Amino acid sequence: MTDHVSTHQAEDDARNESILIWVNGALKPRDQALVSVYDSGFMLGDGVWEGVRLYNGRWTFLDEHMDRLFEAAKAIDIDIGMTRDQVIAAIMETQAANGMTTDAHARLMVTRGVKTRPFQHPKLSQSGPTVVIIMEHSRQKLPRPIRLATVPHLRGLPMTQDPKLNSHSKLNCILACIAAEKAGADEALMLDVHGFVNTTNACNFFTVRKGAVWTSTGDYCMNGITRQKVIDLCRENGIPVYERNFSLVDTYGADEAFLTGTFGAQTPVSTIDGRQIGTGQMGPMTERIRGLYKTLVGA
Repeated sequence: MTDHVSTHQAEDDARNESILIWVNGALKPRDQALVSVYDSGFMLGDGVWEGVRLYNGRWTFLDEHMDRLFEAAKAIDIDIGMTRDQVIAAIMETQAANGMTTDAHARLMVTRGVKTRPFQHPKLSQSGPTVVIIMEHSRQKLPRPIRLATVPHLRGLPMTQDPKLNSHSKLNCILACIAAEKAGADEALMLDVHGFVNTTNACNFFTVRKGAVWTSTGDYCMNGITRQKVIDLCRENGIPVYERNFSLVDTYGADEAFLTGTFGAQTPVSTIDGRQIGTGQMGPMTERIRGLYKTLVGA
């Protein structure tokens, strides 16, 4: 089966060939926006990042994204070398330089910087940090709901690599995605260390059962900003919502399932491990939540 799709599948946009990318304070054409092969992000995945979405002139939930970026940088002991206001100003500068007003996505990346030698120790990163903002015109293009397959790769414990950290080191999730595609699905459904349903390789995961929305406890996954907004919207609009442990059995019997993320907002799921979920199309609860979210972000 080769007709794979992705939660990050976007419409082709020729304008992205001529975007300007912010690299350490300078705006550079796409083919000149380069970092050193000695950069710690390239060499070791040593860095953190955020994805932010532009709707109708406004960067959605920008304060929450800045909170998470600076908290993550502190957690891995990187000094970004910029204040929050300076980072936001860099985003606005990049937006203005590219003439973007809506339906844009920014990926903000911070690494420990350029190393003096090609080895692991962080003290070898003596020139840095490296800060990059890639901003693209971006609208989701999803021809059908997503197919998921459960994989053996887990989102682990915080003493290994804390899954709450938006790290450049994404190999675990990449391997999970590869395993799902080999199984004929689009993306991977990952369990936690206790065998409960957790998250996908790229997004947070929700099910709908008998009018109630379920998601994981959040103990072993990225606590996504869109995830939290969906939980908040449910509570504000009288929709029962639970952060709880649940199994694959509960998932297979769900009426609906959907994914959340900054890029795709709410993405419907059609099948899990070959089992059709509900009608196999976007369900009424997912559609209602998507409508509430669009109102929230002004999309």
